[in-house]
Amino acid sequence: MRSILWLIDNIITLYVYLLIASAVLSWLVTFNVVNVRNPIVSQIGEFLFRVTEPALRPIRRILPNLGGIDISPIILVLGLFFLRNLMFELLAGLA
Repeated sequence: MRSILWLIDNIITLYVYLLIASAVLSWLVTFNVVNVRNPIVSQIGEFLFRVTEPALRPIRRILPNLGGIDISPIILVLGLFFLRNLMFELLAGLA
């Protein structure tokens, strides 16, 4: 059982890192620090978009329009941390 918890914990942590990387890359593209015409940057951006957008899209639909500020990654990270802690509390109570 601990191996499954360890695996789920690492998957959640990796996904949080991908969310952070996606947010940072979007800021870098917005402020013209990196150019999306670069094939490597374009591939990395496309990968991060395809991995994170399915989880962020429902959150963005629920949130009101805040102008240029997108807080959906923050909400998703908080939700993932809550889910991870809840999972550990529930399964620790069973042991």
